[in-house]
Amino acid sequence: MKSSLLFAALAITFTTFSLPAQDKAKVSIKIDMVAWGEDIGGLSFGPKKKKKPITARAFKYSDPVNYRGPRILELHKSGNGGMKKNHIPMTEKDKEHESIPLRIEKTTEDAKNQQAPIPKELARRREDEPTLVALIRLPANARRVTILLAPAAHGTYTGYVINDDPRKLPPGKLRVHNLSRHRIAMKFNGGQQKEMDTRDSLIIDAPQGHAIYQLAYLIDDKWKTQENNIIPVLPNEQTQLIVLKSRNRFFLSSDGATGGFLQMVKLRRKAKK
Repeated sequence: MKSSLLFAALAITFTTFSLPAQDKAKVSIKIDMVAWGEDIGGLSFGPKKKKKPITARAFKYSDPVNYRGPRILELHKSGNGGMKKNHIPMTEKDKEHESIPLRIEKTTEDAKNQQAPIPKELARRREDEPTLVALIRLPANARRVTILLAPAAHGTYTGYVINDDPRKLPPGKLRVHNLSRHRIAMKFNGGQQKEMDTRDSLIIDAPQGHAIYQLAYLIDDKWKTQENNIIPVLPNEQTQLIVLKSRNRFFLSSDGATGGFLQMVKLRRKAKK
């Protein structure tokens, strides 16, 4: 059965920008934090920790957090939230493949360090608020978002926002994001093949509660097929598939293999009734 493929407007927002001195717009939104790398603990929305610290888990949803306040979310970090440090140093070869989502164009030194530069406004505010680690612009009319939190320079983070409002991500459908640096092609449910550039996203139907896909990637001007697989897509869940390239330990087997040239992150949440 052919599945109709619906292209979704790209719902990912950069936050590495110079912010205005004040932004009075208010939002009321539910946020899911996802660490783009190692787990991140000790986070809070604002400098005062009135509630238990927020933890962003590696490549999977953490407990959702309700936020009400300015559209410019001030993310702070104090300590590590009681989490055990279990960092495995990466080799230089690993760093060449490590993916930070939607990385902006960088200087040679930035590329060498695998870090995005600190936005000027964030650097200025950190002089008076050293616990401030990110400034993240939230969408104005969304009820729910996912924030991918990637390490940046000097202990700061870059936040990337995916608008998960039900109007953008209907339950029972699958949204695919290409956050790798490679052009990919995906064929779903035996239907027409769709090619996706870096940063592209699309929404597909999932007839009978699953999506059958074939993934290929373009390298050295040649297409290579990586895999054929099935993703369950339940009618009461919002389901996302993120394609990336990373040698983070999250994707490594006991022998250090990644299981494929590209890696996959599947994010699921129950849709609000």
